[in-house]
Amino acid sequence: MSFQIKEQPAVFDVCIIGSGAGGGMAAYQLSKAGAKVALLEAGGYFDPADPKYITQLKWPWESPRRGASTTRAFGDFDAAWGGWEIEGEPYTRKSGTQFDWFRSRMLGGRTNHWGRISLRFGPNDFRRKSIDGLGEDWPITYDDVKPYYDQVDKLIGVFGSVENLPNDPDSIYLAPPKPRLHELFIKKAGKSVNIPVIPSRLSILTQAINKDRGQCFYCSQCNRACQAYADFSSSSVLVIPAIKTGNVTLITDAMAREVLTDPATGLATGVSYVDKIKLTEHTIKAKVVILAASAAESARLLLNSKSARHPGGLANSSGVVGKYLHDSTGASRSAFLPHLMDRKRYNEDGVGGAHVYTPWWLDNKKLDFPRGYHIEYGGGMGMPGYGFGWGMENTNGKYPGPDGQMKPAGGYGASLKDDYRRFYGAYIGMAGRGEAVATADNYCEIDPNMVDRYGIPVLRFHYKWSDYERKQAKHMHETFEEIIHALGGVANGTKPGPENDYGLAAPGRIIHEVGTSRMGNDPKTSALNKYSQAHDAKNVFVVDGGAFVSQADKNPTWTILALSWRASDYIIDQVKQKNL
Repeated sequence: MSFQIKEQPAVFDVCIIGSGAGGGMAAYQLSKAGAKVALLEAGGYFDPADPKYITQLKWPWESPRRGASTTRAFGDFDAAWGGWEIEGEPYTRKSGTQFDWFRSRMLGGRTNHWGRISLRFGPNDFRRKSIDGLGEDWPITYDDVKPYYDQVDKLIGVFGSVENLPNDPDSIYLAPPKPRLHELFIKKAGKSVNIPVIPSRLSILTQAINKDRGQCFYCSQCNRACQAYADFSSSSVLVIPAIKTGNVTLITDAMAREVLTDPATGLATGVSYVDKIKLTEHTIKAKVVILAASAAESARLLLNSKSARHPGGLANSSGVVGKYLHDSTGASRSAFLPHLMDRKRYNEDGVGGAHVYTPWWLDNKKLDFPRGYHIEYGGGMGMPGYGFGWGMENTNGKYPGPDGQMKPAGGYGASLKDDYRRFYGAYIGMAGRGEAVATADNYCEIDPNMVDRYGIPVLRFHYKWSDYERKQAKHMHETFEEIIHALGGVANGTKPGPENDYGLAAPGRIIHEVGTSRMGNDPKTSALNKYSQAHDAKNVFVVDGGAFVSQADKNPTWTILALSWRASDYIIDQVKQKNL
């Protein structure tokens, strides 16, 4: 497939690829500093406050398909345009391994849908090799990032409670919402078995922090993106304000092909992209190029940006681009709580996520796996959807009667409705999210035999869980059963065993992949320096999860935001010093 090359006459100060957490933060900070920014987004425009896009507060039966199917990975109303499979944008897997790659094609990327779990990495998370001998230490410490975490807290807002946990640093918190009934039971059960259950740490505004954003009204639908801007999405909190500075040129439906470089110096000169609607190719000229397309997509761009000066791909003289890919581990279990049957029905929606969670509480030196996990909880009386949400299907059609004997549930007609009412709100769920150990053998590379519909070579993934992750998942399930027992609950389903990796979700399914262009002090073993700047081309930066050396047992978004802000400050400083 060939395209007509159309040159963009302007030379931008910065071209940013991707408008999610990292790209949005860079656009916000650099545009405020006066830089002329071209922001490329592979998806369409999105503003959760625009009536054209609002799905918040719609009833299940307003779904175009009435629940029969969906055009989105998490349901018709979910603010995630994209998924693990996108027509015309394939990827492949190598040697029988599995990695499922989620792409979000919309302004703000995945931040429109995510759970808003906003956890700082702790001091130990930057020095794992020093602790357990596995992987590598980061070239920075918690103290280097702390000022940026603080600034992100103030700019975006996060609720929680001060707990003074050594490796789960406290943020500058807004007041957390009160636990709901099922969460009070979980707190009580956790206390009885010495498992901490504390207020969640979510970037949702329980109180207004400025005139541009509203306060959460507890509809519990943050996954639909908030029309009041009361939760954090890059589109509403960063990109749209950046556009209002007048310094950002947003180009949507722009699929980046490669970063262009100068043959003599090897420095970036701009970006080639395909207009997905017109199928024409264009060039953006820029003095600085920032990749923020997600860890795997940015690796794809770097690997596809080959030249005489960069024969293995841009920023890849070390050969590490694409390597050390790792996603959070994930395992889950649900349970039926007989004492919550026949609950009084009332509104307890709350925020779109759990009001409580369990941070990692044990010492891995005393366990048979090296890295920790946290636990996220679900339950309550949120609005059911089509075919799920009531929980009765999880009991194999039976429930304990007053005499303790299991009795049949369901049927049809009045009996079915009566049983649904009895079961509503009597279920809890828990999900572990843990740290995997980054290894060079988990990677993405360019598939030599396949291109996407735009003629761009696609990624091929190679990924396997190790015994570290399997043993961690085994421990998760032992913990889940301990909590369920303390709750007086009945675990649903069969406890996973070694035959299915102890219930580990497939790599990529937690959508936390990081590590494909990791930072480090040594250009021979890393792609970026401690400021997220490419060793091989000083005007190229990567500000998504690709820069991560390790994942931690926390969700990565808050660290992506902090490191992008840090890189932006560095870019501003280097421009002032005429080094860029």
